[in-house]
Amino acid sequence: MKSHILRPLWVVLALIGITLIARAIIVPPDFGIHEKGYTYGWYRKGNEEDWKAVKIKYQTREYCKDCHAVQYKRVVSSRHAKVQCENCHSPAIDHPEKPEKLNIDRSRELCLRCHAYMPYRPVKYAELRTGTITLKMQDPDTHNPDMECMSCHSAHDASFK
Repeated sequence: MKSHILRPLWVVLALIGITLIARAIIVPPDFGIHEKGYTYGWYRKGNEEDWKAVKIKYQTREYCKDCHAVQYKRVVSSRHAKVQCENCHSPAIDHPEKPEKLNIDRSRELCLRCHAYMPYRPVKYAELRTGTITLKMQDPDTHNPDMECMSCHSAHDASFK
């Protein structure tokens, strides 16, 4: 072979060798696919216990229903039935065991996260169908701009008060 073919070939082989050596040094020996195949994808077997110690940040609505049964029943029978409690009330990770009183965000901005018209949404001031959820869109500049949404609307019922 001519040298113009061999030189690049040696460079490619050297890069492959360097990559394999670096991988052997950097990647832990217990990283890969384990007894359950691709069920959990690539992971490091040695840190399974570390992950078991991680506190779960988000729960489902089922976590809330025992203590908040009235609100739970209202929500599941409303137009907000597909919205999880934590979307509005923040993650359950910091929920106290026996709360005396929780601060509830009743700000206009909270409702407008879903209900404000935005330029990338195709519908203005009407309904927006996103999969199985229909969103009522509002123009925050003209729809009661000086009032909180909760003064007229009930979030748990998704209705007027």
